Amino acid sequence: MLGYVIQRLMQAFVVMLVISLLVFCGVYAVGNPIDVLLSPDATQQIREEAIRTYGLDQPLWKQYLDFLGRLLQGDFGRSFVFGTPVLPLILSRLPATLELTLVAVVGATMIGVPLGMYAGYKPQSLVSRAIMGVSILGFSVPTFWIGLVLIFIFAVQLGVLPAGNRGDTRELFGVEWSVLTLSGWQHLFLPALNLALFKFAMMVRLARAGTRELMLTDTVKFARAAGESEWTILRRHVLRLIAIPIVTVFGLEFGSTLAFAVVTETIFSWPGVGKLIIDSINTLDRPVMVAYLMLVAFFFIVINLLIDIAYVALDPRLRLRRAS
Repeated sequence: MLGYVIQRLMQAFVVMLVISLLVFCGVYAVGNPIDVLLSPDATQQIREEAIRTYGLDQPLWKQYLDFLGRLLQGDFGRSFVFGTPVLPLILSRLPATLELTLVAVVGATMIGVPLGMYAGYKPQSLVSRAIMGVSILGFSVPTFWIGLVLIFIFAVQLGVLPAGNRGDTRELFGVEWSVLTLSGWQHLFLPALNLALFKFAMMVRLARAGTRELMLTDTVKFARAAGESEWTILRRHVLRLIAIPIVTVFGLEFGSTLAFAVVTETIFSWPGVGKLIIDSINTLDRPVMVAYLMLVAFFFIVINLLIDIAYVALDPRLRLRRAS
């Protein structure tokens, strides 16, 4: 196992190096941040001084090598707009996005998987059909539209929940969290629900398909012949066998939501990383854009590594293969 982890880490280093080159060249080929940062009335002398200050007068390959040199020291550069180091700026917004993602994805999984298993166990019941109808709604309606409807119903018409912002926070381990206060949960509910609907629909359909397939296999027939109860069969055999695809989807959805919850954060004015990257794109804040995309790639690499390790824990065949 240790050798496998070391091999994956070496592969991750090569992948990050390639991604850094692609991201750097792609971002630096889009627009000129000086046109956004400076007033149109700025003189040519001021523009040239700003270009030298930000190092934009250097050739692209020289800027990339300077970026790599700083990156090896843990320095992603300074934001053109905020004038502060990029990494602390992103990390200050990360807890808000992290707790939103955790509540949405974990909640959708905890609710969607049992309901999907029930829908697969009793596919002809009215409850199962209702569950599948809700899952179709989660797939077919755009996220931004659901968010606007939630705000209109719960914030405008009923007035029971706030429409945006993060609410009160409480510090834990030096980080501010909304989930530790009642006001924070009230502000968190609508954006988390908006994100969770699509994840819920995906988990329901995945669990239903896996359960329906497994209920017809010899594993379930032998378990029933052995006198095991239906609850034991679902919990001990069916859930364990469908766990691998669920873990895969959970990891990928967690990573994608953590990285790309831009629409929801914008609609609900949630002060997370997604809103920061939208503001950075509008102002062509290149260091923030590059650092954000690099961190996204790093998150996906770590998540995929954790998923592979989870495979070994869930599937005995993989453990035997690693041992041999």
